[in-house]
Amino acid sequence: METTKLYYEDAYLREFDAAVLSCQEEQGRYLVVLDRTAFYPEGGGQPADHGVLGGVAVTDVQERDGVVCHTCAGPLAVGSTVHGAIDWQRRFDHMQLHSGEHIVSGMLCAAFHCDNVGFHMGTDVVTIDYNADIRWEQVLEVERQANRYIWEDHPCRVTFPSPAEREALPYRSKKTLTGTVRLTEFPGADLCACCGTHVSGSGQVGLVKFLSCQKLREGVRLELVCGGRAMAHLCRSWQQNRSIGQQLSVKPGDTSAAVERQGREVLSLKARCAGLEEELFRLLAEQYRDAGEVLLVRHDLAGDGTRRLCDAVSRTCGGRCAVFSGEGEQYQYAVIHPGADLREFVKHMNDALHGRGGGRSGFAQGSVAADEAAIRAFFRGV
Repeated sequence: METTKLYYEDAYLREFDAAVLSCQEEQGRYLVVLDRTAFYPEGGGQPADHGVLGGVAVTDVQERDGVVCHTCAGPLAVGSTVHGAIDWQRRFDHMQLHSGEHIVSGMLCAAFHCDNVGFHMGTDVVTIDYNADIRWEQVLEVERQANRYIWEDHPCRVTFPSPAEREALPYRSKKTLTGTVRLTEFPGADLCACCGTHVSGSGQVGLVKFLSCQKLREGVRLELVCGGRAMAHLCRSWQQNRSIGQQLSVKPGDTSAAVERQGREVLSLKARCAGLEEELFRLLAEQYRDAGEVLLVRHDLAGDGTRRLCDAVSRTCGGRCAVFSGEGEQYQYAVIHPGADLREFVKHMNDALHGRGGGRSGFAQGSVAADEAAIRAFFRGV
């Protein structure tokens, strides 16, 4: 016997009473079937409702052949009447996301003559795939249109047209449908076959905000937030931007220009530091001219500085040069001995200093898990 689906009769129903028809244990969980339910099962890209049923937590809801099965944390007595309460915050969040997705998808598909070929309502964002190459600027224009439509507060209509009536309707669907089909309509924005729960009017979506537009095969993948999630995202972004503005001593609206200016200053300083570093390496190389074997342990080198210093000193010292850069027990190394075979030496060094790395033709580089004292002790013994 199919379960009576109260969520279709009233998507805003938060609590209900129902009879327990069956309860089966499966791997420490209990699968409960009721005669009727307000818990929406996972489907159509919308996650399942959570909540409480008969005093025990409901962690998943699935439907098969019209029967809705609730995954519960504890058993419920067959034949008993139980009280159910859905997690309304979770449900309404899903309703806002799903309705917002319908509105933007209807507008995008109409504007670019494309199809929605993928839809996933995640824990953070909604991802939607379209089989058309849509530019970010075009996405933002649809976002503006969708928010205008939302604020006008158009009603959401749900109908079950006959097959003959459906033939005359330009509704969206990902596949050919037969039998009873549920159509969800936001007049002037979208008409789509859908089994999900929706807000009663577009105004309750509140807000839609696209976060990204990525190339995907012949189309694009968009990331979207709606309603409470959109508000939370914008609040976090504003607070972060405000914090950046305070650190840069500018107003929140001026952070982009300030960051660009600071970026140019950083590049200038990096170039200056690189020049000073090259001069330092040259002076060190002269200091170790004809010194033979050289070991340098430094704590101030970044990037490829270890290799570049080793290269500079190896050109003047006339022997093997080893440079280690790091702190504590983590060091990067470069070893250069022009014309020499370093393979056995580096293998011995890696074994002694718990290192990884190697090379050829008189050059080797890698890392060791040893402190400065251990590094110096090893080189005193070789």
